Amino acid sequence: MSLVPKRPIVTHSPLRLLPDVGRVIAMLFIPGEEMPGGGSRASSVIDRILAMDDSEVRTTLADVRRRFAHRHRQLDATWSRHFHVAAHRAGRGLGVSADRALLIGAYFTRECSLEAAALFNPSIVAHPDQSGLGYGQTRFVMSLRAVGEGHVSSIEFRTGIVDDEGDIRLDDPGMFLDSGQHSPGPYQRRLFASKLAERGCDHEAAALVLGRLAPQFGPDELEIAIELLHRDLPFGPAASHAVDCIRWVAANNYTVTFASDTAVAERVLWPNGPAEQQGMEDARFVRFVDDDGAVTYLATYTAFDRPHVAPQMLSTADFRTFVVSQLSGPVAANKGMALFPKKVGGRYVALSRWDREHSAVTMSDDGTEWAEATTLDPALQPWQLIQVGNCGSPLETDAGWLVLTHGVGPMREYAIGAILLDLDDPRRVIGALTDPVLVPSDDERDGYVPNVVYSCGALITGEVLVLPYAFADSAVGAAIVDLPALLDRLTGAGG
Repeated sequence: MSLVPKRPIVTHSPLRLLPDVGRVIAMLFIPGEEMPGGGSRASSVIDRILAMDDSEVRTTLADVRRRFAHRHRQLDATWSRHFHVAAHRAGRGLGVSADRALLIGAYFTRECSLEAAALFNPSIVAHPDQSGLGYGQTRFVMSLRAVGEGHVSSIEFRTGIVDDEGDIRLDDPGMFLDSGQHSPGPYQRRLFASKLAERGCDHEAAALVLGRLAPQFGPDELEIAIELLHRDLPFGPAASHAVDCIRWVAANNYTVTFASDTAVAERVLWPNGPAEQQGMEDARFVRFVDDDGAVTYLATYTAFDRPHVAPQMLSTADFRTFVVSQLSGPVAANKGMALFPKKVGGRYVALSRWDREHSAVTMSDDGTEWAEATTLDPALQPWQLIQVGNCGSPLETDAGWLVLTHGVGPMREYAIGAILLDLDDPRRVIGALTDPVLVPSDDERDGYVPNVVYSCGALITGEVLVLPYAFADSAVGAAIVDLPALLDRLTGAGG
C-alpha cells in the first residue's frame, strides 16, 4: 500500500448560479382552472370587462402596460393570443375594440417566476456555434432545472465560454423569457403502437387507426384516420377509449420553436404534454454524432405528471427548434436515462436506472424502443449503498467511457463518483473509484434538499473536466477536475 497521499484532482470554480425570482414568463391564466377541480370562470370575467366604459378600459390598459411591458418582450402580442384563447374557451364570438381585446387578454395572463423555488441539476455541452473564440476556448450551452410556483419544473439554459484551464465565463442571460410556439408532431407509428400497448389500448380500434398511417405521419393524417374509424367501427366504449389513448400519445409528442431574435438563455421549455404536466426534470444533454457525421443535440429528461414518471427525449440541431418525443420499452420506465454520444456497434446506447437502484446499460436499434438492459456491477462503496445512478451522458476518452455517477449513502448524503466502461463493450466496467470525486462542502449542505450534490452532465476541454453541479437542490456551482489524474486513478495507474 502506497504511503504517498493522492494528489488532489478537484478544484472549485467561483461560479455560483442562484435562483433569480425576477426571471418571469407571461402565461395564460384562466380564472378557476388553477384550482383542483375548478371550472373556468372565463365568461363571467369577460362580462365584467365588457361592462367597463371605454375611458376605464383605456386607463386600465395604459396602467397595466406601464407596469408590466418592460418585463416582457412583445407583451401586447401575448395579450392578443390570450384574448383569443379566452374567448374561444368561453364560447364567445366577440367584436370588441383593439384596446378592450388587449385588456381582456391582460386579465387572462399571469406571471410565473420560473426559479422561485430552486435552480439546479445542470448539464453542459459544446455550443453549436464555436466561431470567434480564442485558443483553448469552448463555447457551451448549460441546461438547468428551474422550479417555480406549484413546484413545477421547466428547462432553462445559460451560455458562456470556458477555457482549457477551466475558467468559466457566463453570458448575460437577458431579461426576457420565451416559452416558444408549440405545434403537434412529428409522429412515429411504431412509437404509437408501443405506447398504446403499454397503456392497454392495443385493440381493434387502435389497430384500425394505426393501419391507415405511414411509418412517419403528421397531425392531419392522424385526424383523418380517426374520422375513418367512426365510419368503419361501431363507436362504443372500447373505441372511445382507444381514441382517448391515441390523443394522449399525440399530445406528448410535439415541437417547440423559438423566434430567431431570442437568445438561447431566454428560451424556456415549459411542460406542455399531459405526461409532463407537473414538470420537465433533469435534462441530460449530449452532443450526438451519428455514423454519417451529422450532429444532433439529444437529451433525455424526466416527464412528471404526479404520480407517474417517465423518460422522454428532446432533439435539436440549434437550440431553437426542439422535437419532444416519448420513449418506449420496459427499460424506459424510470428516472435517470443518459444517452451515449454516438452509436456503439451500430446501436444506440444509454445508461439507465430502470430498477431504481443500480446503473445499467441499455441498447436500442432506433433510439426509441429500449427493451433490454445489463446491470453494471462495480463493487459498491459505503457512500453509495442506497442507490447508484449516472450524472449525465458518458464522455469518450482514450481509456474508456468515463461515467460520472451519483451515489447515496448514510444520512441520504449524495456524492459524485466515477466509473470507466470499455469503449467497445460499454456493458463491461473496467475501472471504478473507491472514493467520491465530490461531496457536499460545509457551505453546500443546507438548502431545499440538504446534503446533495448532483449533476446531469460534464464537458471535457483540454485536460480538464468541467463539472457543473447542483448543491442542496437549490443552486449551482462548478468543479474543475484534472482529467489525466482522474483517468489514472480509474485505470490503476495513479497513486
